[in-house]
Amino acid sequence: MRIRLVATTAVAAGALTALSAVPAQAAEYDSALKIRGIQYDAPGSDSNRCSGGNTAAEYLTIKNYSRSTTVNLKGYVVKDAAGNRFTFTASHTLQPGDYVKLRGGNGADSDSKNVVYRDNCNFMWNNDEDTIYVYKPSGSRADVHSYTKRGSDADGNGYITYHG
Repeated sequence: MRIRLVATTAVAAGALTALSAVPAQAAEYDSALKIRGIQYDAPGSDSNRCSGGNTAAEYLTIKNYSRSTTVNLKGYVVKDAAGNRFTFTASHTLQPGDYVKLRGGNGADSDSKNVVYRDNCNFMWNNDEDTIYVYKPSGSRADVHSYTKRGSDADGNGYITYHG
């Protein structure tokens, strides 16, 4: 009996070790909704004025990578490392393969143009480095990516692609 207990304990310990070796970002792939890319550094000089500023040129593209499931963005939350957040409060439906650009600044949300505005003229993403989190309405994580200007943006254009 003692031999089985020791063997069972060893197997359980091995399973726990294997589970702890899984990267934290592996959970992102359980979601159909993922970050396609980010324009973290708006072209030109940063100006967060509501009139004449360029915060709308900073955007996050979120795509529904499912082949068959439609996703309603209502209740999804996008955050950065500093805790700045945006919650999709209205229904915005993404068909399989569809995407939405979450832009800074003010504007008219449009399903036909695949755009939602944060209605906030402050920049959300840092130009040097940041982490992007997307949470489902349930509070579980849908996707997460970190970037650094030097390490993630090979051509230096302020745009990074994640899931293509």
